Amino acid sequence: MAEGMTWTVEDGDRLTQAEIYGDVLSQLGEKYTDIIAMTADLAKSTKIGRFEKKFPDRFINVGIAENSMFGIAAGLALAGLRPVVSTFAVFTSLRSAEQVRTDICYQNLNVKIIATHAGISFGQAGTTHHCTEDIAVMRSFANMTVIVPADGIETGNAVVASMEWPGPVYIRIGRGFEPPAYKNKDYGFEIGKAVKMRDGTDLTIIACGVGVLQAMRAAEVLEKQGLSVRVINMHTVKPIDRDVIIEAVKETRRIITVEEHNIVGGLGSAVAEVIIESGKACAFKKLGIPDIYAIVGYPEDLYHYYKIDADGIAEAASELMGKEIEEDEDWEDET
Repeated sequence: MAEGMTWTVEDGDRLTQAEIYGDVLSQLGEKYTDIIAMTADLAKSTKIGRFEKKFPDRFINVGIAENSMFGIAAGLALAGLRPVVSTFAVFTSLRSAEQVRTDICYQNLNVKIIATHAGISFGQAGTTHHCTEDIAVMRSFANMTVIVPADGIETGNAVVASMEWPGPVYIRIGRGFEPPAYKNKDYGFEIGKAVKMRDGTDLTIIACGVGVLQAMRAAEVLEKQGLSVRVINMHTVKPIDRDVIIEAVKETRRIITVEEHNIVGGLGSAVAEVIIESGKACAFKKLGIPDIYAIVGYPEDLYHYYKIDADGIAEAASELMGKEIEEDEDWEDET
């Protein structure tokens, strides 16, 4: 999924997720002449202003009026245009939840939402600017597709793929210089299909967003301790890749989920739903922000505090390996 993207992996080292998406969207504007970019006084912060510089006649800044912005986006989509809306995740999923649900999702409109500063990536700005509920909110809306890219490289792929994906799409990205989880952009990104970052037989870590790189680092530490750890990048939380989850349950019997989100309603809950419906047993642990409002601090410090960095993941994996699970390897008679 490299179409529309001319930047290199070196750019991924020096550019934020938002800067890469701003560049990719600007390139896509040449192919899709029906793209209308929109923001609510956050063109610079979200980087959608890069599209404005290239296509000023196809850019709308509605001012500090997020609710109206999503309503306008719905109208533009009904007129046959392709609106791409960008603002902070907390404003999208909480302040404007009614408009996203009723104006956009209810009518299944072709609106693409790129939400920045998600999770605790804006940790030092204060709890009001954290957004640890958005995955839960957005995946509860019928017709909404929810994507949580692992890094800037995957963000570019997600933006490109979303242009041809029907209906509303929510792409959740951070604020800072999230280090790359991928070495290049040609790894076969596909909406709804998870990426197996590494194979393993003892335990599976299923992660999204910044948790993917941390899971990979944890797996390397655990490998030195003699554990074979599978890492899955579940970049699409909805529709979720059910097959890869069931395969992991059958083959490793121990699952850890990692997300920069409240442990209620997010990736962990989505994975748990698949496992429960399958009728298969496994040892299971959700890592994320506990059911609280996160404290204030720099993102890296908060990742460590809430144990969603490599150290915390490795610790949880060691604990999970100590749990007994039912020794039942024959599921052929089960449904």
